[in-house]
Amino acid sequence: MPTFGAHAFIWVGDWTPETGSFAIAAAARSGVDLIEIPMLRPERFDAPRHKAELEAAGLQAVCSLVLPPEAHMPVAPAAARAFLERALDQVAAVGADFLGGVLYGNLGTLTGQPPTAKERAVCAETLRGVAAYAAERGITLGLEPVNRYETYLYNTIADTLALIDAIGADNVTIHADTYHMNVEEPGFAGPIESAGHRLGCIHLSESDRGVPGHGNVGWDDVFAGLARIDYRGPLVLESFAAINPDLAGATCMWRSPSYTSDQLVQEGVAFLREKATAVGLV
Repeated sequence: MPTFGAHAFIWVGDWTPETGSFAIAAAARSGVDLIEIPMLRPERFDAPRHKAELEAAGLQAVCSLVLPPEAHMPVAPAAARAFLERALDQVAAVGADFLGGVLYGNLGTLTGQPPTAKERAVCAETLRGVAAYAAERGITLGLEPVNRYETYLYNTIADTLALIDAIGADNVTIHADTYHMNVEEPGFAGPIESAGHRLGCIHLSESDRGVPGHGNVGWDDVFAGLARIDYRGPLVLESFAAINPDLAGATCMWRSPSYTSDQLVQEGVAFLREKATAVGLV
């Protein structure tokens, strides 16, 4: 049965030891099964502290990140690999087994051109090494396709499946996101079905990054696709009641969120559970 989770940015705008503790406690009170931890600064992540908090709360965790500007993979593959390996060490230390997100580049870094064959080859070669490092630690990678306004590299599930094929590692999956799919895909069910067993995690995010069901994401289509592939992975509500300073520019979040944390997680997760139940996922 899939697990229901929520991204930490529903409660906090940044992850520090203190705000991380707050987010874990808030997630536990909300009744979700897991929390998504943003691993944006692995060198400052207090894994022993948060592992103990997660265990005490009975919460699972998945982790995600985007590469910093100085580690944009097509132009700085060595820096990207070093950053990802530091992050993977922390993922293992906190007791998680999934690292997803934009593992191939920096959000907001645009060239004004489509990706070149060389850029994509560099990404595949670099991620092949990262996948081996992750496998040694029992960690699955999830590559997240992101809309064209935030990256030029991998925008669709089809793009990203081709990257996974080029990497050729069993522990590399798709990390889908309905917010980005709403921009880039012709629908929801078809691309989800094309990912099939290679769908490792999905962000369930409304078109305005608010409460699911209040925008124009085709939720019936989303859950029909998930049901057809008998999806059993994390269903993670990704909405923002707080704005992360590192990501605000890249994600173009100029306005303060119009929803509270409680609205997002209580109304949002209830809506998603209802949709999952209707198609027999739970």
